Amino acid sequence: MVKKVYHPNAYLVDYRNVKPGLRARTVVLNALERISADGKAIAKQTGLHYGVVMHHLKLLEARGLAQRKGSRPSVWTLTGLGQKRLEW
Repeated sequence: MVKKVYHPNAYLVDYRNVKPGLRARTVVLNALERISADGKAIAKQTGLHYGVVMHHLKLLEARGLAQRKGSRPSVWTLTGLGQKRLEW
């Protein structure tokens, strides 16, 4: 049985963490680790729907893990808060 590996910040303490949400947040967080981009570019890069990407970006923003900069379209970046990946 293959165990799914999620991004360390995908699990939100005060939110209902279902598997599709954990997978979507993991994909969004991995994309934001590579580049800072607007929601449309993240959706295109990840293959997720724009509404799904924006929903999870707003959840991450409310917990201080992501922030938006500039006016519309806003560029999203990671803040550096939260758990870090363990490097071996």
